[in-house]
Amino acid sequence: MFSLMDYDYDLPGELIAQKPAEHRDRSNLLFLRRETGDLSHHVFNELCDILSPTDLLVINNTEVIPGRLYGCKDTGGKAELLILDYAEGRKKMEDGGKFVSRCLIKASKRPKPGSSILFDQDLIAEVIHFRDGIHTVRFSFEGDFEEILCRIGSIPLPPYIRRSAGNGDCNDTVAYQTVYASRKGAVAAPTAGLHFSQRLLNALKSKGIKIVAITLHVGYGTFLPVRVSDIRDHKMYSEWFSIPEETAAGINLAKKNGSRVVAVGTTCVRTLEYASDENGNVACGNGNCDLFIYPGYRFKAVDAMVTNFHLPKSTLLMLVSAFAGRKKILDAYREAIDKRYRFFSYGDAMYIA
Repeated sequence: MFSLMDYDYDLPGELIAQKPAEHRDRSNLLFLRRETGDLSHHVFNELCDILSPTDLLVINNTEVIPGRLYGCKDTGGKAELLILDYAEGRKKMEDGGKFVSRCLIKASKRPKPGSSILFDQDLIAEVIHFRDGIHTVRFSFEGDFEEILCRIGSIPLPPYIRRSAGNGDCNDTVAYQTVYASRKGAVAAPTAGLHFSQRLLNALKSKGIKIVAITLHVGYGTFLPVRVSDIRDHKMYSEWFSIPEETAAGINLAKKNGSRVVAVGTTCVRTLEYASDENGNVACGNGNCDLFIYPGYRFKAVDAMVTNFHLPKSTLLMLVSAFAGRKKILDAYREAIDKRYRFFSYGDAMYIA
């Protein structure tokens, strides 16, 4: 269960969702009972009937930034830049400095330290240094950096979505954002949350289900390919998180009362497990989460999860395999493929309990 190839599966290309369901809460939902491996098929808004009134739902309120920028090097060649550390860069800027961030840069030739990339709105990115495939960049600009990004930046869609953000009949600026997104900083959406509409959230609350929020700014590391044959040798990049005091208190009270903690997405799962003690009590506060969950991990805080269907050989597939068992997960994926479920970011969902 520690071999990378243990987490491979064949997926027909046409099942990779290129745009979301017409209505967020009308996507398909596969319910996997992890004790037995039994499966049942639902529409996502039936989650309201599946969950118990005593359940506590934990959501990730991170907001995806329009952090993909297109410009040209000072030598004239085209360049594409992706901001990776928006929240950290914003904090340093508010403390009186320039906006400095780690970035991915795609160009015909790698820009050297001291060179610049020029963008619209008189935005300039100076390359400071390069390490492990990532550039550190200092931005110069006039006015408000966030407003500039909103004017010239694009939502950074995953590479398996074969179109540019904002093109076609899908408005990714809205679609690739949860309805409860409120804290800017992610470079990718916490995709399990994309299935929730405001109407469904209201219905869950009316049923008595409590909803609390954490923040984990989804970063580049979540989607880095695993390049080692033994998954135990893989190192996760850290991602900034915040757990408010009232959220931690609500989770700990739910655990004390015997209620289930239902995490929406692997980002919530990793954050809660990282911040919990051996008894499943969650601490409030901010930090950087680099927890890599794979089979053999003992879950302490999370009792059930909502999640999407994940890429082969990905750390996210390893996490859900740790939660429900590798064979049960792969069997469920085969069933989903047979039933023509849609996969990955804009695809359908699973509920595992």
